[in-house]
Amino acid sequence: MSKTAANKHHIGVDENGLGPKLGPMLVTAVLARVSDTGASILTKKPKGGLAERLGDSKAMVAYGDIALAEAWARAIVTRERKGNALGTPDALAYAIATDDKKTLQAPCPRDVLPQCWSADGETFVATEELVKTLSTDLDNLAKKGVEIVAVRSKIVCSKRLNEGLSAGKNRFVMDLHAMEELILGLHQMAGTDVSAVCGKVGGFGKYGQAFGPLSGRMHVVLEESRARSAYHFPGLGEIAFVRDADASDILVSIASLVGKWMRELLMARIVRHWQTIVPGLGGASGYHDPVTAAFVKATEPARKERAVPDDCFERRGAEGKA
Repeated sequence: MSKTAANKHHIGVDENGLGPKLGPMLVTAVLARVSDTGASILTKKPKGGLAERLGDSKAMVAYGDIALAEAWARAIVTRERKGNALGTPDALAYAIATDDKKTLQAPCPRDVLPQCWSADGETFVATEELVKTLSTDLDNLAKKGVEIVAVRSKIVCSKRLNEGLSAGKNRFVMDLHAMEELILGLHQMAGTDVSAVCGKVGGFGKYGQAFGPLSGRMHVVLEESRARSAYHFPGLGEIAFVRDADASDILVSIASLVGKWMRELLMARIVRHWQTIVPGLGGASGYHDPVTAAFVKATEPARKERAVPDDCFERRGAEGKA
């Protein structure tokens, strides 16, 4: 798709891992250059083969089965890098993350670093054929007026979530603030006003008093309801928070899938780390389920022996939303 004055920039944003016991929360955004004709495609359900590869991440990707989500991440980043594919999951994750390695690891006690950041044993699981298929899907979307430009994820680890809670910011507020940061960053990349659609954050109907990075910016309320809350920011564009957006907006769907891969990759690191220390330890999704509860209990003696801070392992105040 050519870069013309008619093309506008759209952003889709969603979170993954808002309420688990273990592992990070991911907030992911996709930036696209969209023509006037392409804008109508964004809210239409995918058809044909694409319908089998794009939709609600909770329905399409499950714990232990992340090939599709990984393939989306690889296809988009390779496209962004003009065909230069990255060779490892670790390199791919850092390419998507908004923060660099030093910033991400800064809160970590030295002895805890391997729990969250060791890439030992990681390999890609998606086939090259699947990645190529999704690359073709991206080409076809571009021909129809939806050109994916970039994908970025904000990684909010358990320690940062716990620190936020201690400072009076619950996970919903931290989710919202991460969305704001992503939109501001991609707006700068776009260089023009943007139209952003985000998954609804918690039960918020009115967002003005909860804004963080956007607080203090002049804005106009366009709509505020349980289903949709929308705002116009002069010099930035329009931001809408939409219920079930991952099922109704293509860019939000893609963001959700990439975020799901990032979340599963980082949670798997925690599991592998403790499996090397605790004999016979099984896996865990990190969500509120009996298997994760057993994982927490089984690792407790080893964590105490190694003086792993509880805030670096388990979230406080997290209650069961996937």
